[in-house]
Amino acid sequence: MQRATNHNQIISFIWNVANKLRGPYRPPQYRRVMLPMIVLRRFDLVLAENKEKVLTEKERLEAKGVTGPALEKALSRIAATDRKQELFNTSGFTFEKLLGDAPNIAGNLIAYIQGFSPRARDIFDKFEFEAEISKLDEANRLFLIIKEFCSSEIDLSTHAISNLQMGYLFEELVRKFNEQANEEAGDHFTPREVINLMVQLLFTGEEGIYEKGIYRSVYDPTAGTGGMLSESEKFICGDGQTTGLNPDANIELFGQEYNPESYAICCSDLLIKDAPISNLIYGDTLGIKDAKNKNNGFVPNDGHPDKKFHYMLANPPFGVEWKPEEDFVKEEYKNLGFSGRFGAGLPRINDGSLLFLQHMISKMHQPPKVGGDGSKIGIVFNGSPLFTGDAGSGESNIRRWIIENDMLDAIVALPDQMFYNTGIYTYVWLVTNKKKEYRKGRIQLIDGIRHFKKMDKSLGNKRHEMSPDHIAEIVRLYAENDHDAESTVIIGGTPQPRICSKNFNNRDFGFLKMTVERPLRLNFQFSPDRINRLSEQRAFANLATSQKRKDAAKQREEVEAGKKLKARIKAVLEGLDAGILYHNRDKFLKALNAALKTADIKIAAPVKKAILAALSERDPEADICTETKGNPEPDSELRDTELVPLPSDIQLPLPLGYDNETDHDKLLDLVKDHCESYLQAEVLPHVPDAWIDHSKTKVGYEIPLTRQFYVYQPSRPLEVIAEEISQLEKEIVSMLSEVL
Repeated sequence: MQRATNHNQIISFIWNVANKLRGPYRPPQYRRVMLPMIVLRRFDLVLAENKEKVLTEKERLEAKGVTGPALEKALSRIAATDRKQELFNTSGFTFEKLLGDAPNIAGNLIAYIQGFSPRARDIFDKFEFEAEISKLDEANRLFLIIKEFCSSEIDLSTHAISNLQMGYLFEELVRKFNEQANEEAGDHFTPREVINLMVQLLFTGEEGIYEKGIYRSVYDPTAGTGGMLSESEKFICGDGQTTGLNPDANIELFGQEYNPESYAICCSDLLIKDAPISNLIYGDTLGIKDAKNKNNGFVPNDGHPDKKFHYMLANPPFGVEWKPEEDFVKEEYKNLGFSGRFGAGLPRINDGSLLFLQHMISKMHQPPKVGGDGSKIGIVFNGSPLFTGDAGSGESNIRRWIIENDMLDAIVALPDQMFYNTGIYTYVWLVTNKKKEYRKGRIQLIDGIRHFKKMDKSLGNKRHEMSPDHIAEIVRLYAENDHDAESTVIIGGTPQPRICSKNFNNRDFGFLKMTVERPLRLNFQFSPDRINRLSEQRAFANLATSQKRKDAAKQREEVEAGKKLKARIKAVLEGLDAGILYHNRDKFLKALNAALKTADIKIAAPVKKAILAALSERDPEADICTETKGNPEPDSELRDTELVPLPSDIQLPLPLGYDNETDHDKLLDLVKDHCESYLQAEVLPHVPDAWIDHSKTKVGYEIPLTRQFYVYQPSRPLEVIAEEISQLEKEIVSMLSEVL
């Protein structure tokens, strides 16, 4: 029988093998067995030719006292002479030998895995494969699965499939198994077409990548199974079947991943390709204070603390709280500020996606204007980072910092139902510190929500996918960077031209949130109803309480005294003329103070405030209440805010600090007149007594992408709707008559 040596044949064969797991495993769980088995069989065949030489050399060197790293390097050189990365096995077992001792196959397989070189062994530890071995053995599937991988129908050796081809075959199998397990793996698996789009956008306009022998680093702080890293390398260098942008480029991949299975898959992919895996860190990128997980090489913080990268991509977890990282992140923010990663601010605890973007920005090379290479970032978010957070909030400040420093290059709105575990709309942000001259000071928004096709079969929440033509069209819009650029999209089943790209000035996304006050106007009266309300005031009610917690006698004494004072105050109020309605607070206070003085009653300020609150009502005809300096006192119930666009001639970045206090006076020097003009034009014609409390003015930034591409659709004429209703009624009557 002909051996399976091409992608489709091998995938079909492995899929048939996976189906033999049904029973002890559900289909979404197949990957727990199949992915480590594929890696194991590939390594087995890679090392088969020199297996005996390795065992002989191990015995010889150990006899001479050679151990540790020196022994490992020596064995690796013998195990596979055409490999750069360390890989060997000293167990004496092979797949064929495992089959020869069926009763002990589970224990022998574990011993076989323990005989691998440290980094390869670590991969199977992260897969937690020993637990699966026991489960397979108990279900009488272990011998069967290993036998299938030894079948003459499949050849995973280097003679049949090169390292690079095997790597991409493994990626394809990872994708298929993850799609099948979308409800479990979706949080760390990005659809391949989204990755393709991000990679193409990231390298569009990057002329330097074409230089012969150029070195470039690519980093993913949420590496997952490594799809973004491998696609970046493939796009630049090619994959043996397609030519990349520059096959002569030297691309070095870096990443960090906190999910052990995803980390194992990514390491497997790299090691299969004979690519370095030392740059992939197992750990939490944001950082965990006093982390308990110190096994398996877990790094509880940034695993590349001193590195800068040329290109960065990420699909961070969005809509996920960062409570586990809170203490570490807040401590870094407080102690390091902009010397750390999070100087611009912290988002709310229920979504840490903007923390990852700040982390990536901290990894940028210096921009070209100061002699550096600069960097470019592609990151996928949900809608929250576009607009969540009020002016002055952490999210708004992070947007402000990125935009005012001219780092936000473009945002692409993707179709909904693109991801396996969520149907929401998502957005690709492109952030860079090396904008082309014609893009400086501007931000491009691209509407790609209609650039998709329906899938023949849904995969979880994924019902839409982007074809290569859709990707090419979005990349074209980005590359041409035209304002009001059109694209043909499907609307109502028919192709129609629609504006899908717009350009804006950076300041267009900034605004001032100004507080508009109106004067407090109250009337006052010593009426019985209002006097009765006094009992509801906390300060007045607290007169009959005591702070003497340890002395019961004094406590009773203090309570009784308070009750008597309350009664005396009420008696004074009830003795005043209830028929007078005071429209001026000062005149009311004069009458109140005189009555209290006559009764020889002294009251604290909180009690007097309680009396004023109980005996007053808001009255638009009353005189304005003034402060001690004679200024109008604001009415908190009439307080309002106005969002005012930044002045069209203002220079960015603004002088205001990210604590919203530092240099606030400098901000007011720039915007005070602008705010007053807005008040005159938009507010005073409606409420002539309003004024701005400039001390409360804040700066905010948001990106209302959807609003920019909204196209008004007029409602259908009423007569058309009425005709449709009439027609439906006739159809219903007709169907009822058939039933009856």
